[in-house]
Amino acid sequence: MNRLAGWFFAPAPATRLAAGRWLCLGVAVVYLFAAMSPLLRPMNLPRSSFQPVGVVSVLAAPLPRAVVVGAYVACVGAGVLATVGKWYRYSAPAFALLILWVTSYRNSWGMLFHNENLLVLHVAVLAFCPSAADVWTLGKATKTQRVGHAPSYGWPLRVLSLVTVATYVVSGLAKLIHAGPGWLGGEEIRAHIAFDAVRKLELGSVHSPLGVALIKLPWAFMPLSLLTLAFELGAPVALLGGRFARVWVLVCYGFHAGVVALMMIVFPYPLSGVAFASLFAAERWITWGLTRLGRGAHLAVQNDRQADA
Repeated sequence: MNRLAGWFFAPAPATRLAAGRWLCLGVAVVYLFAAMSPLLRPMNLPRSSFQPVGVVSVLAAPLPRAVVVGAYVACVGAGVLATVGKWYRYSAPAFALLILWVTSYRNSWGMLFHNENLLVLHVAVLAFCPSAADVWTLGKATKTQRVGHAPSYGWPLRVLSLVTVATYVVSGLAKLIHAGPGWLGGEEIRAHIAFDAVRKLELGSVHSPLGVALIKLPWAFMPLSLLTLAFELGAPVALLGGRFARVWVLVCYGFHAGVVALMMIVFPYPLSGVAFASLFAAERWITWGLTRLGRGAHLAVQNDRQADA
């Protein structure tokens, strides 16, 4: 138990948690802009299609168009403020609640989308960690030598990592619970790919020719099924860090690239790499990028490097 507590509360540099804030919340804001059309599309759907889920279950009927647009605009605004660390104690929780609402409202029209779940969970974790805005905050000239390393910057990163790992483990368990032996034999995943391809062809959507071709090779699906389960149920090895984390993340990239190739389903957050930032020294990515852009002086990059040494 002491060893577990030592791992969970291990000190980390303030810049590492701040990097997580910039990367995660920044990607969330970019996602909101990129997905503006599908997020606002429910306004044009028939009221009879409204099937509230999650937090939206408090509604008995769809919201007026102005409220839907207002919630989206407020979500983006809160996200920008939280990303730069402005009024973080208020903007970050507001962003977490609003992005949960906006994505849940989109999912309340007969089809559930899972590709944003991990992102929303990570935003929620960071939103309730005020220490994430101690450094690298717009308009706040904090000297990182005074902040240094502390457990308050370490445990939020562990929570982010645990959430990441848990989502993959839960996904693996769900396959076993709902599909049972059918998944182990490969038939379940083959049927799933076939159904997805047929549905997209019928709807005139983009489908995967590779997935259609692979359906004709039944023998290929048992190895795919077993590899998928091994990757998802084995996700906790990433918590060991170092080489274990790097190998698991590379396998994860392969998994998501395979999903795109076989089903044309994109999970932007994992594919961006930011979903796994808490497993690594992500502040080095930020300082390297800022240095390359010639903006290191503005955020005291040299001081941060000394503090993180």
